[in-house]
Order: sequence, then structure tokens, then C-alpha cells
Amino acid sequence: MATLFIADLHLCPEEPAITAGFLHFLAGPARDADALYILGDLFEAWIGDDDPVPLHAEIARAIRSLVDHGVPCYFIHGNRDFLLGKRFARQSGMTLLPEALVLSLYGRDVLIMHGDTLCTDDAGYQAFRAKVHQPWLQTLFLTLPLFVRKRIAAKMRAGSKAANSTKTLEIMDVNPQAVVAAMEQHQVQWLIHGHTHRPAVHELSANGQPAFRVVLGAWHSEGSMVSVTPDDVKLIHFPF
Repeated sequence: MATLFIADLHLCPEEPAITAGFLHFLAGPARDADALYILGDLFEAWIGDDDPVPLHAEIARAIRSLVDHGVPCYFIHGNRDFLLGKRFARQSGMTLLPEALVLSLYGRDVLIMHGDTLCTDDAGYQAFRAKVHQPWLQTLFLTLPLFVRKRIAAKMRAGSKAANSTKTLEIMDVNPQAVVAAMEQHQVQWLIHGHTHRPAVHELSANGQPAFRVVLGAWHSEGSMVSVTPDDVKLIHFPF
């Protein structure tokens, strides 16, 4: 009995080893889970559900197979795939979730999110995020021809890479006060998120009690997941 969490796979055609590792995970360990939660950045980029990249259909089929096996799969958007929509969700069988959600798991209340909203010291990113999450702008972008969207996305990724190269790791990490504020807002002692690519279990204080922030790792050279059971919460790394 376990609920599994993963994030930051950044799947793309240029990284077939990560794709193979994820497919192996879905066909193996994930099949014994009570549920699988994907906390954003499943894909490196997403410019619309109509993008005919073969990888997208392959991943949709694999997730659908897991769901058909009896393991529900849930998805929170990341900063890379925030445009993933209802069409892909239907194809894959995933349930789309809001950007922050409290789960009741085996007697624990656990807040889950992608994690980028906690990086409040990165003012430039937060301003960009606020802009691209405007519904009217997203609707407008998705009406553009696919080749135009590809050009815009490539330009935005290049700009993001250039901007991040000048930022310190501290600025791009979560803000401790933002973490506590989120946990106290939702009245929880457990938080699981991704985004920062800094896997760890952090002890802190929230709501006047001991609390824990569990950070998922990115799937660069190995898999990373959090397993929540009635007895424990574990951060686990495993080979592809």
C-alpha cells in the first residue's frame, strides 16, 4: 500500500533514456501503487495538445495502460507543461488537479504542488509566470498555427536559459517564509513538491509543530519518487 509522487522528468525526443526509464517505471513499480501523482514538468515543453509529436502519444498510451490497470494517475501542471490540456488528459486517463491540493493519505494531510510558486525571491520568473498564466493569453497562443507556437516556445526557452544563467541557486530555490506560509494556509505538516531539482527531506516548523518538506528530484540520470505509506514517507532514487 503506497501512493507515489514524481516530477520533473522533462520528457523530450532528445532524451530517449529518460523516456525508457519512465515507461519501465509505469510498467513496473507504479503498477503496485494506490495512485500516482505527477507534480509537473512531465514534459520539457508543451505548446498544445494538438502537437503531433510521437512521444506524446506514446506517453499517453503508457499512462492509460497504468490507469486501466487500476492505478489512478493525477497531474499538476509545471512551469514547462502548464498548457497541457483536457485532450491529453482524456487520452492518457490522467485527472488534472489545481496548482495546490491537500491530500489525506493514510492519516496524514499532505500539501502537493509543483513548487515554482514558492520561489518568490525570483521576481523575474514570478512576473513572467503571472503573465503566461493569464487565461486570455493562453487561449490566444493556442489559436496560433503550430509552427508559430514552436518558434515562440523556442525563443522563450532560450530567453529563460539565458536569464537563469545569471541567477544564483539561492534565488531559484524556494523561499523559506513562502513555504511556511503555504503550509500554514493549508494547515498541513507535510509538503511534497518538485521544480527545484534539489531532492531532500527538510525539517521545519509550521502551525507551531514539526513539519516536513519533501523535494522530488529531476530525472536527469536516475529516477526519483516519493513513496507515502501508512508507516513512512520516503524519498527514493532508482536507476532507469
